[in-house]
Amino acid sequence: MATYSLNINGTSYEVDVAQGTSLLWVLREHLGLTGTKYSCGIAQCGSCTIHLDGNPVRACVLQVDNVANGQKIKTIEGLSENGDHPLQKAWVKAQAPQCGYCQSGQIMQAATLLEKNPNPSREEIKSHMNGVLCRCGTYLRILEAIEMAKEQTTTTS
Repeated sequence: MATYSLNINGTSYEVDVAQGTSLLWVLREHLGLTGTKYSCGIAQCGSCTIHLDGNPVRACVLQVDNVANGQKIKTIEGLSENGDHPLQKAWVKAQAPQCGYCQSGQIMQAATLLEKNPNPSREEIKSHMNGVLCRCGTYLRILEAIEMAKEQTTTTS
């Protein structure tokens, strides 16, 4: 076992885990941050998407050893304190989730787009979201939610 210091959602954590442990399992099993989901385990579906220094990454393939160097990690729990981020509100309004399993990954992927480009075109949204899979196929509602959130963020800025 080794001790790692992690900066997650603006809070410092110390975890004792085996070298090579997946960041996903550290988040879920050791820190109780269960909003980040496990699905494929090979970084192909996007359900485990988190932010690492503002970029979307797949937590299932990141080893804790590689992110314990002061990088800023953000999970769905850190997106907003009360679930009132414009994307979270739009997700509810558009009724984007069906089973809901991929939704935290979808929202985290979309959040990086809107942070870097507050007014993306539909094609830019599709391109950025490509690779985050939804088993239920609610892609049109996901697009609608991102477009709603885009409108909300551009009118409040």
